[in-house]
Amino acid sequence: MAPVQPEDGTAASEDEQQRLERFKRYKPPLFSGLASDEALSFQEECYHILRTVGISRSSGVSFTTFQLRGAAYQWWRTYELDSPAEAASLTWTQFSYLFLRGYLPQSLKDAWRADFEHLPQGTMTVSEYAVCFTDLAKHAPALVSTVRERVRRFIEGLIPSIRSNMVRELEMDISYQQVVRIARRVEASGVPAPPRPQEPYYAPPISSAPPVWGAFNGQSSKPGSS
Repeated sequence: MAPVQPEDGTAASEDEQQRLERFKRYKPPLFSGLASDEALSFQEECYHILRTVGISRSSGVSFTTFQLRGAAYQWWRTYELDSPAEAASLTWTQFSYLFLRGYLPQSLKDAWRADFEHLPQGTMTVSEYAVCFTDLAKHAPALVSTVRERVRRFIEGLIPSIRSNMVRELEMDISYQQVVRIARRVEASGVPAPPRPQEPYYAPPISSAPPVWGAFNGQSSKPGSS
């Protein structure tokens, strides 16, 4: 394995080499940019390995870009060369935004944005809704450009029985994490939970008629997830 070489030409630290070796043991994928539909799976798989190894904060961006090849590597080199020498290193969130903005198909980004704009809690618990909200919000940053706007959208998507108990939070200077915790407490206090969809049932076929399944539960997963 070739040693990691920082852009200033100095040798990488031994700790950095050891972290890279741990990362490579999990066989992270490569990405060339030729198949844009693989960009999300590449980003998510690299992040999963980084989290498993415990180095997403310290080495997440440098090790993920180490896996870029061809046009994707040139895209990253161009970004580095155009950045001021004194610029701070990108966080994982900043890198992910730049990478997915550059490589995800526009049709998929548009679909996720539309899903986020019309995301209700529905039959989800508050925790499930918060996970979905956070996931989709990454693809519509302009809609949640401030903490206040993120909080407002989250509260407005809650079911009425919870939302009606959180009117005060709409006017408060409160973080997104705080409002999620408050919504969970309201839910746990006995507010009627949204009805859970019934499990599909199977009706034996009549004569030659095809099998009949129960009503679809109405829920769909985030695009691109399995």
